Order: sequence, then structure tokens, then C-alpha cells
Amino acid sequence: MPGNREYDDRPAAHVRGRGAQLNPPNRFEPVRLSVLGEYMDELARELPHGHQHPTHVYHDTARSIINRVDAPDMPFDWTINPYRGCEHGCIYCYARPTHENFGLSCGLDFETQIFAKLDAPALLRKELAHPKWTAEYILMSGVTDPYQPIERSLRITRDCLEIMAECRQPVAIITKHRMVTRDLDLLAQLAEHRAVRVTISLTTLDAHLARSMEPRASAPNARLEAIAKCAHAGIPTMAMIAPIIPGLNDQEIPALLRAAKESGAQSAAYTLLHMPHQVSELFLDWLQREWPLQASKVEARIRATRAGALSDERFGKRLRGTGAHAEQIQNLFRVHARKLGLDKAPPSLSGAAFLRPTLLGQPNQPGLF
Repeated sequence: MPGNREYDDRPAAHVRGRGAQLNPPNRFEPVRLSVLGEYMDELARELPHGHQHPTHVYHDTARSIINRVDAPDMPFDWTINPYRGCEHGCIYCYARPTHENFGLSCGLDFETQIFAKLDAPALLRKELAHPKWTAEYILMSGVTDPYQPIERSLRITRDCLEIMAECRQPVAIITKHRMVTRDLDLLAQLAEHRAVRVTISLTTLDAHLARSMEPRASAPNARLEAIAKCAHAGIPTMAMIAPIIPGLNDQEIPALLRAAKESGAQSAAYTLLHMPHQVSELFLDWLQREWPLQASKVEARIRATRAGALSDERFGKRLRGTGAHAEQIQNLFRVHARKLGLDKAPPSLSGAAFLRPTLLGQPNQPGLF
């Protein structure tokens, strides 16, 4: 809560500009190594103000790019993830455990070892050309941010959007980076066919908290500017107040909704903090390190929304929580969203103008949808 939080003035974390400061063991690996351990302690002594940990990018040789989502509590059926891992380094990110599928850690590895799907545009054209594709809308992205920093140079998201604009393929984008405004030209083309929606994730208006919790994502004011620019360009724009962390940012809900509305958002939604597998270990380490005076209170309130646990993986419960405190959060959001006119459903996306691409470069032919 801005103006209500006691800040800690200890030296900077060991690894500057990163969310996680450790690499928990991979739960799939029989041999577990301490990746940082004593080495990190030695670095801390030698470099008391922290050190940089570089990002390494690898070519992801995925054979497909449009992925089906079989989760009953998700409002979409298809996703495209141009990257695996995310430089934003959000300490709470529910997608961190996906890196364990590569034999890596959900900690520092997730935000420094990035897999880029360089073949994504070619794969996308091929899959949109398949006669069984019915122009359902696609979410970019489900488990990574399509506008993380390396997108500036790799431009995989932009290349995919160029194909979508050409084919009038409906797409919903969710991001916490203002780089989305770079592609307003393509988004505007899609908007002409009711084939695009942009959602900007807002977590806090407190720049200090945002910098600590989401070190390489855009600052709060930059995200609000992105909402304003998208809305001004005629693109349906939504605010996702997420994650709501009981005891840390839940009191900001009214202010976040008001700021989103003033910036031009047309609707809003929220999710509660969701920490599968070892994400809770990373989050509690961050909480003790960055906000020691609030740590016990925040942990207790999180547990109050999860029946005493830190996580609940049940569909329908994992994003909303249970108990009185979870209901208070839900009611607080609903009351203020309704008051601001942000409680209406976002506009549905249409595939009516879809043009199936060809694989040989010939002009598109009218599709069936």
C-alpha cells in the first residue's frame, strides 16, 4: 500500500535486476545440486552491491506453435508462446515450473535461460493454412510474455502478428510491457475486423514494489500509458489486476481499477496469487529478503485464502481462492469494477474475416469463417 509500507534499506540483492536469487532443485531430477550456494555467498562478500547475471538465449526447435489448452478455468482454448522462460523475472510467476521440463530450475534459470522459437512465424503460417483450422482466437501468451525484453531484437511476436494481420486471425494479447505499442499498426488492422484484444497486467501502482517484484517488466506508469495508447488507437483494451497478493497489494484494488479506467481500459478482471510447486519457496525467500517487516503477515493472509496452504491446484479454486478473505477480495473488486463500468465482459473476437494463408506465397483466398 503506497505510503503505508516500511521500506527495507539493506544492500542490493546478490543478483541485480532479477526476481529470483536462488535455483531450487528440479523436482524431476534424481540428482539435486545446489547451483548457487557458497559461490553466491562468496560473490556477495566480494560484490556487496550485487552483480549482473546475463541472459542466455537458445533456439527452441518446437515442431508446432499453436497449443491447445485443456484447463476448464481458462477462458481460451489456444495459445502461442514465442518464448519459454521470461526475462521479466516476476517472482510470483506461475509458469516458472515449466522450465523444469528442460532439466533447469524454476528459479534464476527461468529468467536467464530463455528459449526462443525462431521458427514460430513459419510454423504459424503452416498451421493457419491447415484445412482443419477454424479461426478460433489465440492467446499470446499463456506461459510467457510475448513482449519480454529480447523481443526488441528477435521480433518473433511481431513476425507472428504480421501473419495474423495478413490472415485476419483473431488474437488476444496479454502483457506487462509497453512494447506492445510498437505493434499498434498491426493491431489496428486486426481491430478493423474485430479480431484483436489487448490486456495489460497491472499489479501495483507502487514503483518500488513493482521494481522489486517484477524487475524487468514495464513500470506501472508505463503500463498505464500502454493502455491509453491502445485504447486511443481503437483497440479493445482490458486491465488484468493480477496477481492479487493478500496483505501486499490487495488494498490497491480500487486505485488500480480507477487508474485503468482513467487510462482507457474498457473492462477488467483479476486473479489471486497462484504458486504451484516450488514457486512458493521462491516467493517466500523474496518476501523475507525484500519485505521482512510484512513477511509473516503476507504469508498468513495467503494461507487464509488457501485453507492454510500456500497453493491450491484445483480448477476453479486456484485463481480465486477460498474462505472469508478471498471473498472479501472478490467483493472489493466487484464493487469497484461495477462502479467504474469495468465489470462488463470484453468484446468477443471474430474470425468471420479469416483468410486462410497459402504456403507458396500466392494471394490469400477467402476463408470459410
